[in-house]
Amino acid sequence: MFKNWLKPLLALVIMLPALALAADPGTVAEQAGNPSDVLWQAIQQGEVGRTTSSIGHHGQLINTPDERFLPLRSDWLAPAFALSLFGMIGVFILFILVNGASKLHDGFSGKMVFRWSKADVAIHWLGAIPCLLLILTGLVLLTGRLIVEPLLGQQALASFGAFAKPVHDYMAIPFMLGWLIMSIKWAKNQIPAKYDIDWFMVVGGYINFGPFKGKHPDAGFANAGEKLWFWAFVIFGAVISVSGVILLFPEYVEPSRNLSLLALILHAAAAIIVTAFSVVHIFMATVLSEGGMDCMVSGYCDENWAKQHHNVWYDEIKADGTLKYKD
Repeated sequence: MFKNWLKPLLALVIMLPALALAADPGTVAEQAGNPSDVLWQAIQQGEVGRTTSSIGHHGQLINTPDERFLPLRSDWLAPAFALSLFGMIGVFILFILVNGASKLHDGFSGKMVFRWSKADVAIHWLGAIPCLLLILTGLVLLTGRLIVEPLLGQQALASFGAFAKPVHDYMAIPFMLGWLIMSIKWAKNQIPAKYDIDWFMVVGGYINFGPFKGKHPDAGFANAGEKLWFWAFVIFGAVISVSGVILLFPEYVEPSRNLSLLALILHAAAAIIVTAFSVVHIFMATVLSEGGMDCMVSGYCDENWAKQHHNVWYDEIKADGTLKYKD
């Protein structure tokens, strides 16, 4: 029985000094010259400690990044991304209302000319579908605080973000694969030519009024606008891909905190440019150019469409005997 109450008594005696210190939290700090303040200051300044992690900067309890990155992303890039998407959509809707679509002057011929192989069509959609999903999920992740939260509240933003984040991460892989294949496989048809300047001078012949009406500038397999889009996609797609790898796989890349933030900034900036071009590309193919969407559905285009929009290419394949019609 003696042993039963002796152990709790000894434990109480041992704990009395600690209880006294807990009752007066300022005692230790006063005796040691406010060591908590000294410790906190060291942590804020990036003091390195010991850790089991193999990555160097994990020794810092709190990282000390360049804070200029943060307002650049939230105050400038976030609204710019929304503007690149909704602003370009608004511009094209207004353009269609004023100008109308670009019609085939000779109508549809009914003859379908081979333009893209089945492999090319598949590669296009391999890159296009993930690109669209990345734009939409990126919109939530980057500009949700500006768009979603004011309209639907924080809970809705959190729900959308929880869905958007994994979709964005998983779609990155097929997007990068599509970008790489297209960049290599299609580059040969995207070399600038002298007549591309004339194409820009008359806005590709898509204007239906004024001195531009009825103009049909020369164009090869790809017109000047498509070439500009292609090289923008190659360059800024590379920025998106490289920065995306840094953000997706930090355990392998082992970036510093500043490099991670720089990757985040470059990722968003490149996405703004690709998004604006994507809107133009989609509207040109689906709404503005009559018959244009057939190319990336069946791989064939109407013969009159080829003559009107890609006459140099059409003349070349007709002359060298590679002109092929759909059966």
